[in-house]
Amino acid sequence: MFDFVRSHNRVLFFVLVLLIFPSFVFFGVQGYSRMNEGAAAQVAEVDGRNITQAEWDAAHQRQVETIRRQAPNVDAKLFDTPEFKRETLEQLVRERVFLAAAQGSHLAVSDDRLQRMFLSDPQFEMLRNPDGSINKELLAAQGMSSEQFAQRLRQDLSLRQVTQGLVDSAMPGSSAGRSALDALLQRRELQVQRFESKDYRAKVNPTDADLEAFHKANEALFRTPEQAAIELVVLDLEALTAGLSVKDDDLRKYYEENIARYTSAEERRASHILIKADKNVPAAERAQAKAKAQALLDELRKTPAKFAELAKKNSSDTGSAEKGGDLDFFARGAMVKPFEDAAYAMKPSEISNLVETDFGYHIIRLDAVRGGEKKPFDAVRAEIAAEVGKQLARKEYAAAAEQFTNTVYEQSDSLQPVVDKLKLKKQSATVARAPAPGASGALASAKLLDAVFGNEAVKNKRNTEAVEVGPNQLAAARIVSHQSSRVRPLAEVKEVVRERVVAQQALALARKDGEARLAQLQAKPDALDGLGSVLVVSRAKTEGLPFEAMEAVLRADASKLPASVGVAVGEQAYLVVRIGKVSAPDAEAAEYKQLLPRFAQAWNAAETQAYYTALKSRFKASVGNPAAVAVAASAASR
Repeated sequence: MFDFVRSHNRVLFFVLVLLIFPSFVFFGVQGYSRMNEGAAAQVAEVDGRNITQAEWDAAHQRQVETIRRQAPNVDAKLFDTPEFKRETLEQLVRERVFLAAAQGSHLAVSDDRLQRMFLSDPQFEMLRNPDGSINKELLAAQGMSSEQFAQRLRQDLSLRQVTQGLVDSAMPGSSAGRSALDALLQRRELQVQRFESKDYRAKVNPTDADLEAFHKANEALFRTPEQAAIELVVLDLEALTAGLSVKDDDLRKYYEENIARYTSAEERRASHILIKADKNVPAAERAQAKAKAQALLDELRKTPAKFAELAKKNSSDTGSAEKGGDLDFFARGAMVKPFEDAAYAMKPSEISNLVETDFGYHIIRLDAVRGGEKKPFDAVRAEIAAEVGKQLARKEYAAAAEQFTNTVYEQSDSLQPVVDKLKLKKQSATVARAPAPGASGALASAKLLDAVFGNEAVKNKRNTEAVEVGPNQLAAARIVSHQSSRVRPLAEVKEVVRERVVAQQALALARKDGEARLAQLQAKPDALDGLGSVLVVSRAKTEGLPFEAMEAVLRADASKLPASVGVAVGEQAYLVVRIGKVSAPDAEAAEYKQLLPRFAQAWNAAETQAYYTALKSRFKASVGNPAAVAVAASAASR
């Protein structure tokens, strides 16, 4: 047992977080209500109860911390993105919906059922003491009390009851599975003849009238959006930090007060000999085990070099015994407290006195120490300066925000005064009424763009008001030049138009020859001249056939073979396809059997999602303004 704890500390945490309460990674019932009391910014609502910005931020932070613990080598910034944050909000809404359903259906878990599950479920074996009680030390190592664990487990079981019946019963019928897999795996043998439009380009020469007609019929293709070239100023913590200077003495003081942050975690490598004596065995047995351990210790005091030999022969920790008792390196929190306290009080090569734990009696030898080094001040000075600067900026932000707001309003004919007053940077950009794809920061703010294209800003080229574009982030803009939406005249886009018309006319010639070939093939199915080699395709294996061609081939009536179809592939080509043979999938094939359970899973997922959608409607689940949520998610990810 002790060796399992040593070797599987991360597995233990993984079980606690993912197996014990997978459907409520973020909050319990009281957590929801407590968070509601302290935060006003609503981002979603379920069953008349708000989900606040604070809850969302906390949930996201907990999720990131979980990822860091489970995969310490993964850069957590990969997950700290607007998309991942929105996913966190959706998960939060989902859990609230199922929680409301559980409460509405009075789905409760009795103490007896909770106890039975804890005692019988194998996933909790590592948390059970020999007498069936919960190991509080292991829970405490993960920052959880037994009461918190029981509450979370109870809530998880209640939530499972909401979907368990659906999960167990939502299975597709055999005919549905066969129909779906037959459609997916059915194979069709075919030959293709291509009529490439590029081969016809030399034969076309569009007239000016052709170009004018295309331009007139497709004005939407050549309409430019309303645009504005703007100047932009942003006030945020980063901008304030850049304008601050911090004394070296203040940086050193911060360094000393937070030295733990700049000290690597100390790890120790130890070997041990365990003489097993669980805490609930009779006193006589524990005394006998202690006597045996003491005898071994006495022998080691005389000949310390025999430690590995004695561990192999006598240690009850089979996992380490075969390695001479070696437990490898471990950090604080990995071992039970008495063992840890002893190991961290020793010096390398020192052998401890007997150490008593719930597992028995240990003799410990400290083999090595690593970590615990302090980074020198000069190595972290820049990091500290950035952190202290941010803290100072947070304190000064309210006053700076007031100055920013007043200045851009009172001196509305230029942004230069606010730039000079607060030492900000002026940016330039070209924007439309909607945020550009991939836009970030202030340029992703729909509210700011609405202000930019307001009458006062467009007509009089005045500064916009100060707009909040994210937490602790204000922006103001001013139009330098404005261009209304317009259709670009033919003279500006003549070459683009010519290219499009040439492509259309070339495809028309290719289609004409292709349709003639198709008619010939339909009249004489064995006229195979020009057709390519045989391809065997299915929905799962397209053999490079374009999507449009695959759709045409699979829709074609195969009751009478051979059959032929024609299909245009964009403006590139016209294909003539001859279908020679259709083969049903083999229900006994390995691929077919492997896909059946996956189809069942997909069916189950669809049923569960439909049920969740119905519950969302029933409990009136809604997410706040999408633009505001997007801005909040983007701001939080920075």
